[in-house]
Amino acid sequence: MVVLAASICTRSGKPLLSRQFRPMPRSRVDGLLAAFPKLIPVNSQHTTVETNDVRFVYQPFEELYVLLITNKGSNILQDIKTLSLLVRLISSLTPAMSEPAILHHAFDLLCGFDEIVSLGYKENVSLSQVRNVLEGESHEEKIQEIIARNKEAEAKEELKRRAKQLEMQRREQQRLNQASSRSSLPGGYGGGGGGGGGQGGYSSVPRYDQPPQQEYRTSSPAVSSQQQQQSQKPKFSGSGMKLGKKGKQSDLINAALGSEQDVEMDEPVYQQQNEPEPEVAPETEVSADVLEKVEQDSIHVTIKEQLSLTLLRDGGLESFELKGDLDLRITDTAQAKIKLTLSPKDYSELQFKQHPNVAKFTGSDKVIGLKDPSRSFPVGQGLGVLRWRMTSKDESNVPLNVTVWPQPRGDGTSDVAVEYELEAQHLTLKNVVISIPVPSGSLPSVTGEADWRLSGNSFVWTIDTIDSENSNGSLEFRCQGEADDFFPVSVGFAASGSLADVEVAKAVLIENGEEQTFSQERILTVDKYEIV
Repeated sequence: MVVLAASICTRSGKPLLSRQFRPMPRSRVDGLLAAFPKLIPVNSQHTTVETNDVRFVYQPFEELYVLLITNKGSNILQDIKTLSLLVRLISSLTPAMSEPAILHHAFDLLCGFDEIVSLGYKENVSLSQVRNVLEGESHEEKIQEIIARNKEAEAKEELKRRAKQLEMQRREQQRLNQASSRSSLPGGYGGGGGGGGGQGGYSSVPRYDQPPQQEYRTSSPAVSSQQQQQSQKPKFSGSGMKLGKKGKQSDLINAALGSEQDVEMDEPVYQQQNEPEPEVAPETEVSADVLEKVEQDSIHVTIKEQLSLTLLRDGGLESFELKGDLDLRITDTAQAKIKLTLSPKDYSELQFKQHPNVAKFTGSDKVIGLKDPSRSFPVGQGLGVLRWRMTSKDESNVPLNVTVWPQPRGDGTSDVAVEYELEAQHLTLKNVVISIPVPSGSLPSVTGEADWRLSGNSFVWTIDTIDSENSNGSLEFRCQGEADDFFPVSVGFAASGSLADVEVAKAVLIENGEEQTFSQERILTVDKYEIV
């Protein structure tokens, strides 16, 4: 009472695929399949035929036959159920039921046959369980991927922290150098400084006994040159005053920390600040920690989106990609059997992908629930139940439009106008950073009040908040360089909200349909935002 073989053959009896579950020579199987079409009566409505030794349970499928070869004592009803499951598996793996498709998916089909029938007896499995086995998902692999992503995120945070520390140390050192130079020079030197004697003024600094600074200058010629340029910055009248506004806060910090912190700084720290990675990379990478935290309920939904786009300086969108995921975290076992409903909005531009255990969307309603209603969502841990992706060539999808317009003056300098405007009015952007490259050694002269600084070879403009009430702003500065010297421009920010406007409207218990209270957090971050 067993299934001897499961096979797929043509109408003429040519075997395409066959899996034997009991020891049978190939010649025996080939002979049975070749004789099988001749045994089918003309215009027969039956799906079984018998010989003296075996029984064929079959189902016509376009130009092919799917059949089971069993002994005559096998349970015919059980065999029909087994055949039905095999046919559904074949249909799901090979939508085009043709000979090339069967041969192309032969390995997957054989593995599926083994999951359904073992040693001639049908296993108690469903089609979804067989498909899950064939997909070969590994829980351990997912755990390792999560660990790797966490380590990468921790490394990035550590890099940001160290870069900020180096930047602060560099500024403090520059301020202390300038203060020491001004305090130790003769009284008559300050009157002649405005006449352009910056170089002569700096040459007198080494005559004073400052061992830590002397060691810093001689260890790296490039750093010494940069220090010389920084020591000349107070000579400028326009932009120097604006740097002074930002420098007052640094002077207060220096007074509080004392000079011992700078004495303890060793040579490797100064060499590390000249590397491009710590200086440039953190400028436009803004962490979501700047956003306000949401108080979590026993049902908490986190919607995270990451934006990557490239704009052309003359207008137009070169590339745009938005990736998002919805994470569900439940801490109360009594609320584990729920389903979520998204707000009724136009999601036609989004490509959704559900977790394997989550049911696909049907109809216009976007409902997130498990395929098996009797099961519960995991308790005490987050589960990514939904992902989406959006690509576009429409510039109107860009949440923040930044325009950088350099105008050469003909004397080696350019007037650069920078303007931003919030297009996605439903978002609140925090800690917006606009980083514009400038030629090495140049000092911008800024018109207007703004929170800006020089970081390496970049002019960095920081805006604390951009929302519907503060949706635009502008800044102008004059700097040495031609138009191409001020590109590519990088932008970074963290935003409260969803650019695709994905939102969970309600959470309902499956058992009684009662709505549950839940908390929701929506975050948008920037992976890449460039103007080239």
